[in-house]
Amino acid sequence: MQRYSHGELIVVLDTSDLDRAADFWTTVLGYHRDGYGGGAYLSLVPSGGQGVELLLQRTGDQKSDKNRVHLDLRTEDLDGEVARVEAAGGVRLTSEAIVEHGWRWHVLADPDGNELCVLQPPSS
Repeated sequence: MQRYSHGELIVVLDTSDLDRAADFWTTVLGYHRDGYGGGAYLSLVPSGGQGVELLLQRTGDQKSDKNRVHLDLRTEDLDGEVARVEAAGGVRLTSEAIVEHGWRWHVLADPDGNELCVLQPPSS
């Protein structure tokens, strides 16, 4: 039995389809399926071994409002990364990049409507 001396961060995302969500998030994050807990859960972990576990939880609940927590993906190539996420099944929610304090980003959604942002830091 594995013991944890401190709380270990696990991000949980609700989904209506575990396989579809796993296909999307493993492609976007470079994670792999680790299995976990049974029929309602699927664990995704970083392929390199270091990082935060993403636990997919199957639910029949429909998303109704803006997420209170979301994932950000930081990149030097905003347009290229947005295109890569869209090719994996993401949907762009912003038509123009949002710009604030030199940062540029787009808001996207995964196949279940969970928001994520693709961010490009200031060039300086």
